[in-house]
Amino acid sequence: MSTAPPPLPHRRAGGLSLPAVSLGLWQNFGEARPYAQQREVVLHAVERGVVHLDLANNYGPPPFAAEETVGRLLATDLRGHRDELVLTTKAGYRAWPGPYGEHGSAKYLRASLDESLRRLGVDAVDVFYSHRYDPTTPLEETIGALGAAVRAGKAVHVGISSYSADRTREALDVAARLGVRLAVHQPAYSILNRWVETPGADGRSLLDVAGDAGMAVVAFSPLAQGMLTPRYLDGVPADSRAARGGPLRPEWLTPEVLDHVRALDGVARAGGRTLPQLALAWVLRDPRVTSVLVGARTVEQLDDNLAAATAAPLDDDEVAAVDAHAVDAGVNLWGPRSSDR
Repeated sequence: MSTAPPPLPHRRAGGLSLPAVSLGLWQNFGEARPYAQQREVVLHAVERGVVHLDLANNYGPPPFAAEETVGRLLATDLRGHRDELVLTTKAGYRAWPGPYGEHGSAKYLRASLDESLRRLGVDAVDVFYSHRYDPTTPLEETIGALGAAVRAGKAVHVGISSYSADRTREALDVAARLGVRLAVHQPAYSILNRWVETPGADGRSLLDVAGDAGMAVVAFSPLAQGMLTPRYLDGVPADSRAARGGPLRPEWLTPEVLDHVRALDGVARAGGRTLPQLALAWVLRDPRVTSVLVGARTVEQLDDNLAAATAAPLDDDEVAAVDAHAVDAGVNLWGPRSSDR
């Protein structure tokens, strides 16, 4: 007789209660993937207690495709379950042509949110993010647009994504002057991408700034675009994301980096974990991290990832063994494009 998996633990911060592992719909939820496969993963996630579904206007492709998938599910299989779910979406990257189809202007953020709500078929999302810092738009305008979304009842909470430590501190200062509460920050963070630990101008890292402000931190790309999975232990498969020209670039898979990944796989096996479970547990070792986003392609991948949330945390020896191979692999696509410092 099989036993049910243990319930997912939740962490609270910024007024949010989130499962330690959440489902990100950045990839695997576009028009190129059959709806039945997308449906299977999302419904399995919700059944397992993954109540947080993370979206953005540009997730697909094409833009808004992932939101349309979730909207379709909310109208059918998940009808009546909206209040059990945490729906989050973002605007900042290109969603349509023209100068107001990306970045951080109030016009763009307002139009994008309205379009996201229409695709999702809901009146409000639980978190609306500024997806990236825009040096061409005053922070007062970007943060003001987030506040306007809350006042209009179109978002319960608002947050920022990929802002550096310095830009996060500035955004928090602006938000305080405008009477806006930034509840959450969503940065990339993994064993191979530790930029959130780097001190800013005042000596505090992004994790420090967010933690001091009481913000939730939702880490995306904790598996470094698939590098921290068994997928690339023996090279680059022809059908892999790196070979297909996705966001994982083949030049990142250097012999040196792959040697570190293989060593990390050995650390994982020694502790009775898979490599993805080790990578997720490592990010979750910091109590300031509220949740990690995974983008599973199959229910088997998802279940393997979810096991990291219910397994024993890494002990000091495991953390030390990981740190010996926690090298910067140059995989932070979002830092230079999101913050000018």
